[in-house]
Amino acid sequence: MKNNDFLLGAALILVSEIFLVLSGMVIKQLSGELPTEMIVFFRNFLGLALFIPWLMRNGAGALRTTKLRFHIMRASVGVTAMTCLFYSWGHLPLAQAALLKQTAPFFMPLIAFWWLRERINLQVKLAIIVGFVGVAFILNPQESAVNIGILIALVGACLGALAKVTVRRMRDTESPQLIVFYFAFFAALLSAIPAWLSGASLTLIQFGWLVVLAATSTVAQLLLSKAYGMAPAGQLAPYTYGSVAMAALFGWLIWGELLGLNSLFGILLVSCAGIVAMIGKPQPKVKPV
Repeated sequence: MKNNDFLLGAALILVSEIFLVLSGMVIKQLSGELPTEMIVFFRNFLGLALFIPWLMRNGAGALRTTKLRFHIMRASVGVTAMTCLFYSWGHLPLAQAALLKQTAPFFMPLIAFWWLRERINLQVKLAIIVGFVGVAFILNPQESAVNIGILIALVGACLGALAKVTVRRMRDTESPQLIVFYFAFFAALLSAIPAWLSGASLTLIQFGWLVVLAATSTVAQLLLSKAYGMAPAGQLAPYTYGSVAMAALFGWLIWGELLGLNSLFGILLVSCAGIVAMIGKPQPKVKPV
């Protein structure tokens, strides 16, 4: 049964990563037409609308929570991280944006050490160092100027790691559906004002793309939450980097994106170090979903 749970968890991770790349492709398509603030708001607002059937089926009682402050904190940090990462999806090669999002495992142990007092073993420390060396290669210091999009993506990954550590404080009592619902609810409220201030208009075709974005992002979140309830995160770590390969393929096929040797070497270092960092973390006991 445990082996079946692992296989199901790995399959869910891979499907989740496919939906993640699809959402990144939609963002890249829209970024030349709409400001990032508008995309972030509609992703959360429409994602929230997708929960209407779930609410109708389960009633208002399904929203009962004792950790509202953590939901608000996660949404505040998460919507800022989302804005940074959406900017990187729109302004960086697809594979590079997908990879930089996956630098969160290097920030998570540091945040967990500071906040939850979780110890960092030697294996994870070495993985973090190697990971940041890989990031340095992606930054490509030989160029005359550092790509601001890469720095914004790293800030987004760091904030995303903080949001994931916040989820750790909630997962003992909160279901994946409840966590994703409250994130979409508070994130929609927080992102409404920046979207309104952007003053951008919206066409019917653009709205259709935003619906696709909300659907793919929400499905990716739900599948990811479900997967981590099937097996420890360390065992599933290698599969989360499947998005980088898929993003590289789609980026080349659709936008003709080619990565330099520095970026490719950096991606290799970050991917290997990220897997080692997640495998090396002490894993909590997994509760059945």
